[in-house]
This record gives sequence, C-alpha cells and structure tokens, in this order.
Amino acid sequence: MARKKTKTPAETGITPKKAKNAVAVAKIVVPAVAPALAPLAVKAASAVRDAYDHYQARRLGVPIDQLSEFTGRGAHLLARIAGTSEALAEVRKAERASDDDVRFANDSQSTLEQLTAAVRAAERMPGARRKAAHQAVAAELERIEGQLLKRLGV
Repeated sequence: MARKKTKTPAETGITPKKAKNAVAVAKIVVPAVAPALAPLAVKAASAVRDAYDHYQARRLGVPIDQLSEFTGRGAHLLARIAGTSEALAEVRKAERASDDDVRFANDSQSTLEQLTAAVRAAERMPGARRKAAHQAVAAELERIEGQLLKRLGV
C-alpha cells in the first residue's frame, strides 16, 4: 500500500515569501483592474438598493415614489394611517354618504392626525415605551378601520 506524502505546514500555509509575492501581484493587478470593475460595482450596488426599495414598498403597501414618506420603526403604522386617511376622503366624496358618514370621516381624520403625531413622537422614545405606543396606535387604528369597513358595507 502506497503512503501519501503529507505536506508540511510551510507547504500548505501562508509563508512570508508567499505573502510578499501576493502583495506584489496585487500592487500590479488591482490598479489595472479597478477602473474596469468600479462601474460594475456601482451598478450592482444600485440594483441591490433598487430591489430593496421595491421590497420595502411592497411590504408597506405603498407606491415606490411614496416610500420616503414612511421611514423609521413606525413606518408600517404611518402607511396604514395614510391608507385609512385616503379611504376616509373617499367616504366624504361618495354620493351616497350620509351626514353621519361624513361626521365619522371628519372625526376619524382628526384622530388619524393625532395618531400620526404619536407615531412620530414614539420614534425618539426608548424601546419599551415605543413598543407600547405603537401597540396603542395600532389598536386605535384597527378600531377606526373596522368602523370604516362597516360603513363601506364590507
């Protein structure tokens, strides 16, 4: 049976001579290749950022051009508030909206403005308080959304 020849650590690892050679090669190759690779790296970074922005917009349920309006830890709440506000505006404009519906829409709109302020203020709170504030806002928002859906007949 033939024995395999084992390599010494100097043969398998990085030796000072191998490291010096690698640095010398890098000094020659990197300046020659960098100008050709830089535009590709910029395009790749731009594509990754664009894909991430589209993902965030889909996740929040907003158009990509409005994504910058919904930032921070309360972005999902701000997006929900904006969507509910748009729905309330449609209720006010509807031909078959009763006076009670318009009154509800106006009252709810002022509540939504307060909820928006609460979410923005919570951004600067410590984690536990921010979470509690977000839960309170979410509960109030669910109540308004439920009443809105009931008035829309859904």
